[in-house]
Parts: sequence; structure tokens; C-alpha cells
Amino acid sequence: MQISTRVTLNNGVEMPMLGVGTYMMGSGGEARRSVAWAIEAGYRLIDTATLYANERVVGEAVRSSGVPRDELFVTTKLWNSDQGYTKAHAAFEMSFRLLDIGSIDLYLVHWPDERLRRESWKALEEILADGRARAIGVSNYNIEHLEEMKSYAKVWPAVNQVEFSPFLFQGELLDYCQGNGIVLQAYSPLTRGARLRDPVLTRISSKHGKTAAQVMIRWALQHGVSPIPKSSHRGRLQENADVFDFELDEDDMRALDSLGYFVRMDWDPTGQP
Repeated sequence: MQISTRVTLNNGVEMPMLGVGTYMMGSGGEARRSVAWAIEAGYRLIDTATLYANERVVGEAVRSSGVPRDELFVTTKLWNSDQGYTKAHAAFEMSFRLLDIGSIDLYLVHWPDERLRRESWKALEEILADGRARAIGVSNYNIEHLEEMKSYAKVWPAVNQVEFSPFLFQGELLDYCQGNGIVLQAYSPLTRGARLRDPVLTRISSKHGKTAAQVMIRWALQHGVSPIPKSSHRGRLQENADVFDFELDEDDMRALDSLGYFVRMDWDPTGQP
């Protein structure tokens, strides 16, 4: 594996395994600088969303990067207030215009809204068929939500983006997605820094001469998960990408898998009907 490593989605589109998130960066210079620095450091997957209110500056950073558009992979998402068939189409058009990068590589339903997710997915399938999105998927979907999709989806989601880390090891969901042709993508893979001093993590980091963040990213990659850690610091972006010169052994993986805290930093879709 290296930073250029890609995974082939269930529709044949190739997606970089390692990406960078832009949540809570706002619509100004922070997001623009972070994306520019990430691309400079070798990242090729950039994740944004309508909710983040920074699609315009993310698009500006992508266009001014000097990297050919077909080498970059940009994800954005449909927020709750825009769910439903007609509103989803309109929301996509707005994201399309704000990003201004041509086709959107991956468009996700951000949350499993009980009332509207079926109609939203119908709109996403049409957007995919039009070619303006290269792949479609979901975010924060549990196994129950994915199983329900079998009753209405004509196109199976390519990606399910969820919170996932050694401290929120959703092993059953991971097995389900991998067994059903869905790439699991991890947001908040570094627990927003809250667990970087855990003694198990510290021991494994010391063993490999790596930082706790690097170990957590490597752990996700070795599970076949696509992590999208967020940082607005140039040095940390480079550090988070420096995870391809070591490998966690079976004991390391087992110890991290077994942390068992099940601590969430973000939204909890558990119990969402």
C-alpha cells in the first residue's frame, strides 16, 4: 500500500483508500489551505458535504491545485433538510455548481432519514445514471438500514461512511459491508484526538516508532477501511499520510480490535428507524 493506493468500488470506479475530511472547517481560508496542503502532501480523496458549508472553497482548492482532475476524487453529501426526491435533485445541483469541478466522484445520503431516504435514493440513482456523479452511497447507515435498501434500491451503495476507530470498532458492520460489496469509510478515525494517549495505543506506537494517529490510520487501512482523517495543520496532514512504511502485526491488530470502549465522538444512528 501507498498513498496512491485505490480500491475498486462495486461499479468499477476507483477510489483512493486514504483521504482527508473537511468537517467544521468553515467556508474560508482554513478549508482552502487544508485541501491545498493535503493535495500537495499526496492525498487524492477530498471529503466535504452540504452541511460543512465549504463546497465552494473545496472546489477552488481542487481547481487551483495543478493536479489533473481525473487524479482527484471528491465526495459530497445530501443533508437531511434536502432529503426527498425533488429536493435531493435540487441539492445536488447546488453542490455541483458550488464545487464547479465537473462530475462529483461520490455523492452520499448523509443520514438515514426514516421518512425520506427511499425517495432520496431514487434521486441519487438518477443522478448516477446521468453521469454527473460517478458513484453513490450512504453515510451513518446501520445493517438494518442497508438491509432495508434491498427492498427499494436498484443500485447498491458503493460506500458507507460511518464513524469507525479502534475505540468504535464496528466489526459486525464492517463484515456486512465487505460481504455485500460496500466499502466502509471511516470518519473521525482519530477520535478527534480524544484517545491518543490510551496506554495500548501508546505501547503499539512506541513499538513501531510511530505516532498514535499513524497507528490508528494504519489499523483502519489494514482492515480494508478507507479512513478520512481531518486536520487543518500542514505538518499533521503530512504525518497522517506517513503510514505506508510499517505494518501492524496480528498481536497489534488484536489488541486494538479488543479495546472495546465503543465511544462515539459524533452522531449516533443506533436506534434510528
